[in-house]
Formats: sequence, C-alpha cells, structure tokens
Amino acid sequence: MYEIEVKAAFEAAHYIDGYAGKCARLHGHNWEVVAVVHGEKLDRLGMLIDFKVLKAELKKVLEEFDHRFLNELDSFAKENPTAENLAREIYKRLASSEIFSDSAKLYAVRVHESPSSCVTYHE
Repeated sequence: MYEIEVKAAFEAAHYIDGYAGKCARLHGHNWEVVAVVHGEKLDRLGMLIDFKVLKAELKKVLEEFDHRFLNELDSFAKENPTAENLAREIYKRLASSEIFSDSAKLYAVRVHESPSSCVTYHE
C-alpha cells in the first residue's frame, strides 16, 4: 500500500458559537490542510497519483475558504466552522473530484489550525 500526502494553506477567520472561552470571539488562523491518498497500484510512470494534480485540486477546493469569514459560508449555516467540521467539508469536496480512481483514493484530510493542533477526517 502506498500513501502520499500534499499540503496547502489558507487564511480565514471564524468563531465558535456557544463556546465558553476565547474561541467564542472572532479570530483567525493560518490553516494548513493535508490531503492523504492511499492505493496499491501505480500507473505506467510508477506514480500513485501525480503530486502536481493533487496539489492543484486541493488548492481549488480551498479557494472558497481563503480570506473568508467561515461562519458566513453556506457550508456552515447549520453548524460551527470548527476544525472538525472544516476537515469533513474539505474531505467531501475533494473526494468528489475526478482525479481519483480505483487505484488512488482519498483516504483522509488533516486540518491544522495551529502548529500544535490538528484534526483528521476520513470515512
């Protein structure tokens, strides 16, 4: 089994409604997102998936979130834009991409809201 990862970043603000602490106030993060792909079969070039293609697709997904107030986005109209919910939303969007195949599947999305705090979502 092969596992590859690519990283991309974006900046955005949010607050956590109902939270008893500082995160209830508007604040921002330099979010880092890692996409993890698993697979067993390599293509004719010896690649699971082209890093360049995966990075471009991840960046495309993250464009909607970059320099935005996450609480205002339709994706978070019914739930807080926590790192957990953000990871799930990015995973869903990225997983629906046509870049994946039977031999290269999105395994997980990891969202870092700081250098020491992250969440991983996978199905």
